[in-house]
Amino acid sequence: MNRRTAKEKPMHVFAVTLRFIAAAGLSLSLHAGSAQAAAADAAAASTYRLETLAEGLQHPWSVAQLPDGSFLVTERNGALLHIQADGTGRTALEGVPETFVAGQGGFFDVLLHPQFASNQLVYLSYAKGDQFANGTAIFRARLSGKRLLGGEDILWVADQKNTAQHYGGRMLFLPDGTLLLATGDGFDFREKAQDGSNELGKVLRIREDGSVPDDNPFRAPGSERVWTLGHRNPQGLALDRASGTIYLHEHGPKGGDEVNVLRAASNYGWPAATHGVDYSGAYVSPYSELPGMTPPLQVWVPSIAPSGLAWYGGEQFPAWQGKLLVGALVDKEVRLLTLRDGVVIDEMPLFAELGARIRDVREGADGFVYLLTDAENGALIRVTPTR
Repeated sequence: MNRRTAKEKPMHVFAVTLRFIAAAGLSLSLHAGSAQAAAADAAAASTYRLETLAEGLQHPWSVAQLPDGSFLVTERNGALLHIQADGTGRTALEGVPETFVAGQGGFFDVLLHPQFASNQLVYLSYAKGDQFANGTAIFRARLSGKRLLGGEDILWVADQKNTAQHYGGRMLFLPDGTLLLATGDGFDFREKAQDGSNELGKVLRIREDGSVPDDNPFRAPGSERVWTLGHRNPQGLALDRASGTIYLHEHGPKGGDEVNVLRAASNYGWPAATHGVDYSGAYVSPYSELPGMTPPLQVWVPSIAPSGLAWYGGEQFPAWQGKLLVGALVDKEVRLLTLRDGVVIDEMPLFAELGARIRDVREGADGFVYLLTDAENGALIRVTPTR
């Protein structure tokens, strides 16, 4: 049986219309722009050096740079490390929550409050619960020396599950001070991603204290915190500080990894529409697009397993400004995406010489890029320009 979109487009269209390929061929001028971007990226690829700051990290998941240049790093096994700016010392902080460590569960993202310099507030997303009932939660506490003080959960996904997969877990503060949390579909509960009264497979929006903003798009019972829906397993959230555009990427099943532009109340399709297939090779859905559902900005077939996402706006790497950095677990590299007029016109690999799975990629307050490698002996790596 041929696969169809809702408009009965034939299967061969899918084979040649990955969005960045189709967009790059729309016009000669855009093609020329892509060629210029590729040339610029190729030149920029040789302008960095990699410096390992810390090793021996046990499956590190997320990194945040403190104002003094030091780092907070989560390990999936339930540790939050404070690592000195030069990497010479590290401390496992006390006062962290107990987490459910199984499958993909454990500690996820760590994020500083926008006014951290004055309030010292730290946000930690993690797997809360047990094998019978667990889900993604947000823990908030004040950093004081070697401890987190006054810690409390300000969010726990309302719909717990009995699986240890697809938690999502990425967080992002918006310019209005509200906080986004991306949640996964729980793997066995993918249909819930289309249920607006369920918090699996969603992006949730809360205030900094966990309360619900008055202007969230849905008000029906169970949907008050829902901001967007139709997600599978989001692994990256980033804000374009110049335009305010919000980007999210997520894992597809077998193929169909996506980058999406997030807009309130939008439905991103999973599992009703997807460019991927099930791990068995069977269709998840006969549709790659459906009316009323927002198509992805970028699709990868086969999958690259995106993890970690940064929009670069710093001064250290002028050639990367305004571009997206996407960790690629499968290919053991980072993809640099160049956008023009809302279309990805070029994509190139970076840091493949590490030969390591990249779990997180962040722009630091100092304008350098920081990477975490996903391994039992993982590393924190600083990317600096060569002069």
